[in-house]
Amino acid sequence: MNKDQTSGRVTEAKGKVKEVVGNLVGNKDLELKGKVQNTRGKAQAAYGDAKADLKDAIKGN
Repeated sequence: MNKDQTSGRVTEAKGKVKEVVGNLVGNKDLELKGKVQNTRGKAQAAYGDAKADLKDAIKGN
């Protein structure tokens, strides 16, 4: 696992927590910030996954 995968998944989890807490307490601003952070984390993790796949493909040849 590379740093983008790890960092992205941590960011994604933090965002999900904010999103759920914001929803539970009725804080739409916190919920929105959580959704944005969650999405940012997913994108970073996907980038890390792509890097790892590319690296594996290069090693395979």
